[in-house]
Amino acid sequence: MRARRVALVTGGGRGVGRAIAAALAGPAEAVAVHVRRLGTDGEATAGLVRRAGAESAVFEADLGDAVRARDLVRRVVRTFGRVDILVNNVGPILVKPWDALSAADWEAMVRGNLLSAYHCLKAVLPGMRRRRWGRIVNLGFGRIEQAAAFPTILPYAAAKAALLLLTRTAAAAEAGSGVTVNMVSPGLLEGGVLPAGRPVRPSAVGRPSDVAAAVRFLASEEASGTTGANVIVAGTWKM
Repeated sequence: MRARRVALVTGGGRGVGRAIAAALAGPAEAVAVHVRRLGTDGEATAGLVRRAGAESAVFEADLGDAVRARDLVRRVVRTFGRVDILVNNVGPILVKPWDALSAADWEAMVRGNLLSAYHCLKAVLPGMRRRRWGRIVNLGFGRIEQAAAFPTILPYAAAKAALLLLTRTAAAAEAGSGVTVNMVSPGLLEGGVLPAGRPVRPSAVGRPSDVAAAVRFLASEEASGTTGANVIVAGTWKM
């Protein structure tokens, strides 16, 4: 009989985060839903998780701050006893011409997309190592392995590229520990912002549930041999 699993999904209040949290009710017996601010979104996600058969609770934190990220993990452990699966879904995007960016814009994108994941990853690793089992999944960006120009989302793309480097570095470092570290990189999703004036084929637009399915696999027992991977869930977008 396998051990009880507990998952933590950051940015779980809506959209892809909500779909992921609901999908993890199964691989995990409890799912902690993180939101930046408490409100109806987080509770709606927790309700979906409970209806799917797992325990759930909502936790508030600003993950750009290392102390608050560590405190989030401590509160989840106090509530559910452990964190076995971490999904770093928080990832704000800024659409702005590259030559109009301020230092504050860069800092916000790095804090939101890279440091939030780094802080949470560091906080859950000790427990995962002790138990010799863990799954960490970071959310990337469908075009991040293309060395292309990103004139309107440059800080976001740069932070996601750094997150992929972090993913693979942590994966290599944890080889043999029972902890896997992977990335799932969505492309254009239903409900997202379509490129202005450009037709998009239906096959190029994915669903949050497509992303959640990939995360669910990487969080499973069966994914023990997959680490350091970047699973692109983008249909034919930009193919």
